[in-house]
This record gives sequence, structure tokens and C-alpha cells, in this order.
Amino acid sequence: MKKHNIHLQPLGKTLTVNDQTPLIDVLHEYGIEFPCGGKGTCGKCKVKLVAGEIETTDIHRQKLALLGLGTEWRLACYSTCTSDITLDIDQYNHLILADESEFEYIPQTGFGVAVDLGTTTLVAQLIDLATAKVLAVETLLNPQVKFGADLISRIQACIDGNDHELKRLIRFNIGTMIELLLVKHKVALQKIAIVGNTAMHHIFSGFDVSPLAQYPFDTPHLHATTFTTTELDWNFEVVGDITFFPSIGSFVGSDILAGIAATGMHKNDAYCALIDLGTNGEIVVGNKNQLICASTAAGPAFEGTNISMGMRATTGAVSSFKLVEKKLIANVIGNVTAKGICGSALVDAIALLRKQDLLGIFGEINSGESSIELIKSISLTQKDINEFQLAKAAIAAGLEILCQSLNIQLANIQSIYIAGGFGNYINTTHLVETGIVELPETKIHKMGNTALIGAKMFLFQDKNTIDEIRSKTNHINLESHPNFQDIYVDKMLFN
Repeated sequence: MKKHNIHLQPLGKTLTVNDQTPLIDVLHEYGIEFPCGGKGTCGKCKVKLVAGEIETTDIHRQKLALLGLGTEWRLACYSTCTSDITLDIDQYNHLILADESEFEYIPQTGFGVAVDLGTTTLVAQLIDLATAKVLAVETLLNPQVKFGADLISRIQACIDGNDHELKRLIRFNIGTMIELLLVKHKVALQKIAIVGNTAMHHIFSGFDVSPLAQYPFDTPHLHATTFTTTELDWNFEVVGDITFFPSIGSFVGSDILAGIAATGMHKNDAYCALIDLGTNGEIVVGNKNQLICASTAAGPAFEGTNISMGMRATTGAVSSFKLVEKKLIANVIGNVTAKGICGSALVDAIALLRKQDLLGIFGEINSGESSIELIKSISLTQKDINEFQLAKAAIAAGLEILCQSLNIQLANIQSIYIAGGFGNYINTTHLVETGIVELPETKIHKMGNTALIGAKMFLFQDKNTIDEIRSKTNHINLESHPNFQDIYVDKMLFN
């Protein structure tokens, strides 16, 4: 079969593919995202054609025109390779949050691997079980993004018959990451701990995801699953178990279980809260007696998916804003020309626009215009601001409802732990000023990747510790709360 070369700039990589290979099949590994699942509606998979030809159909040209993209651009989800081409994918140099945190442990012999299987990113760390030190790290974008950026798209893709491919992709890539760790350190592995949300758990384990797609979202597969390397088709040996740790509820997985362990909130006398601001938004509130958790629909705005100029924390993304002499000054990842705005900067922008009285209490643009220019070439539309309000209301309402379920006031919470890649870069002052968290800033603590911290801790803990956390943790559906709608609408307002 005829072969073609795809040259990727500025990575300096060359891919050799068969004639008529869809770009969606080969570019997802290099950070190109497909939030809409390849429907050509979001424009997030745009690539710049530097050399060669990619033929466009009428519908492809219509999609490009609707997105305001010039003739040098192509949508990867609508493109196939029919000749040698050169693509500029500079905007897809992602930042993936690993972790080097220390924690209490009982020394063991041998080596283990902790894996954080996220919807967007994958992180694997090789751990010396005698010292709990990280010996090597591998990170990767989740290759399942070709089926959509969010969990609903992935679940639908499974229901549509792609479940085996989604499972194969994630198993193969995690196995490859671990192999790369073992190339750096030729050691024998004692055990592997994997954490992730419930959908990722089901896909990796080969369970039916359809219960997660329909009310009441009850699945019989919240339990831990163990595997052998043979079952996973991995080409290395593991002495003990490969464990994907148990989920708490239909949309609160072992990544949050790991977050609870990492913060120690399950052992704390005082009430604490954990907010994971990743691709999905999960919240836990409670103390050593009882924990209540829920998931919220906050991710799409904070991850940039539903924002017109939104993007993840990659090269070219504005990561923060500050106000200097009534003018917004942007910090851009990679110190290049700004191409879009990521979640942490979105929070900054809203807070600073409110501070300048450019936004009203209902989120309206006070000038009456349909958008506000933040810096040259970067603007927020009225729709973007409304999307932010929906996301911030989801978090704020979730916190209040979980407190009500525990019969406590929001003020009773002594510490709020902010987790997730987005949460690591957020300005906590602006977190409070926008109303996402309605508590003093002094109570807010950034924790980084708590899922990975917890996964490492699980390498040292027995099943009883995990069971203890699960036994005191209840999962609720926020929308079923009788006052949810009223609270949610109220939290959309800016005070």
C-alpha cells in the first residue's frame, strides 16, 4: 500500500502512514483534541497546513468558514492523508501535572507504579517502595480524545460500538508508559495502582458503560478490579496485583477516593471540602465521621471546551491575567503570541472585569456590546461569560447542597482543598471574588494532583484502609435535591 510522511512542526517528528489514513487516527497522540468527537463543530482539532495538500470537501470548507479559519487551516477530524504533508501543531504542547509530594508510609521492598488515568491526561510514576521516592515519570494525553473530550462523548462512543477500541487504546498506552519507566530503571515490579473516574474504570476494565448513560445511573461495577499482565497484553512482569481501585459512585471514581486519602479529610475532626477542578468537577465535604460527594458539570467551561477562545493549558494559552493601571496584562504559556485562554485565566478575567465594573450582577456586559476585548486578539463573548456562570454555579451550589446534606453551614468548613491540573494554577483570590468558593481565601489550599498522590499512597495501604474510606463516603445526585434549581440559579449571580 502507498505510504506518506506527515511532518509535525515544531516537534520535529515524522509519521509514516498508509494512503487515505484519517488524521484523527494518528494525531491524537500529539495533543490534538477532538472535544466534539469528530463532528467538526468545535474547531479544537485545527492544524495549519505548512506544505503539501489536504483535499477539502464542500462540508469541510463550510465548517472552516463557520469557524472563521483561513485556507491554511484544516480540521483534523475531516482530513485524510493522500500525500506527504507538513503540519504546524505548535499549539498542542500540553502541560501535564505530575506530583512530587511526600506522604507518610510504611517501607516495603521492591518497586511499584502509580497511574492516574484521567479523562484528558495520563501520568505514571515508578516508585521505590522502600523510600516512597519517585524514580521516573511518564505523561501522555489520553488517546481516547479522538472520540471526544468529555466523558459523555466517550460513553456514547462505547455504546455506538467503539468500546473495544477505547479499551485497547487505554490499555496499550498505559502499558507503553510503564515499559518506558522500566527502560529507565530495569527493576522488577511488585504492584501497580491505577485510579480514575468511573467511566475510565469501566472502559479500562471492559465493563458495560450503558448504565452511566441513563437515569438513575446505577452501575453494578463500582468495585476494584485486578488484572494480570497477560490479561492486559502487557510485555513485562508484575509480581503482585495490578489494581484499578474502586469508585465511590456513578460519576465519582477512584481518583476522588485517592484525593480523600491524599488530603486525609477522612481522618480529620474538622469539616473539610475537596474540589477537583479537572475535566469533570467533583466535590467532597465531610470529616472523619461522614463524607458526602457529588459530581458537577463544571469542567467544559474551566477546561476551555465551551469557551469561544478557550483552550487547555498549552503553549499559546493565556494562563493568568493581572490588572496594571486599569489594563489587563496576560501571562502566556511558552512566552509566545496568545492564541486562546485557559481556565485559570478565565477566572482571572471574570474577576478583573467585575472589579472594573465592566460586568453586571447578572453577568451582562455593561457596555451593551456582545463581547469584551481582554488583550489584542483575545476576547470574551457574552455567551462565554454565561458559560462561566453555569460552571461557577455548579461548584458553588454543589458545596452548599453537600453542606445542607450534612446539616452544617458553609462556614463550618475549616479547609477547602483544590485539586486537579486547573486548580493548581488558579488564583485563589479570584476564586473567592467570582463566587466559586464563598469562604475566606485563608481556608483554601492548593493540593495539585491528589489522584496521583493517593494512587502512590494506595501502593502502601491495605484493603482495609480503602474500605474504611468507602464505608463513610456517600454519593448523592445534586439534581435530586429539592432546592437544587433555586440554589443553582442564585449562585449564577455575581455578588
